[in-house]
Amino acid sequence: MKKSWVQWICRLVAAILLFQTLYFKFTAHLESVLLFTQLGIEPWGRILTGILELLASVLLLLPAFTRFGALLGVGLMSGAIFSHLTVLGIVFNGDALLFIYACIVFISCIVLVWWEKDKILQLLLKNKQ
Repeated sequence: MKKSWVQWICRLVAAILLFQTLYFKFTAHLESVLLFTQLGIEPWGRILTGILELLASVLLLLPAFTRFGALLGVGLMSGAIFSHLTVLGIVFNGDALLFIYACIVFISCIVLVWWEKDKILQLLLKNKQ
């Protein structure tokens, strides 16, 4: 029972944070455009990232597909954290909130991947045969 609650908390936290940032990406908010311009991938990187984050959010909330959403979330947030540490800085445009959100989503998704590791390994082994 405890595992189920923790899983749902991780799912909800990651999905809500991913959903929350979609508005800024899809409306070409000035800060979002500035961030992706600094990375050299504006506008296609902003739009593609938004689409992938939307997909990850939906998958995280569907128990049968949580492992896929969590894996996608780990990948996306790895890229976000790497970008903050190498190009953008932890504090971007006077605010560290984006970096903090990326870390929270990353940790939530890592926890979900860990709990789903048996299903992920089964899927990988099944595809190898």
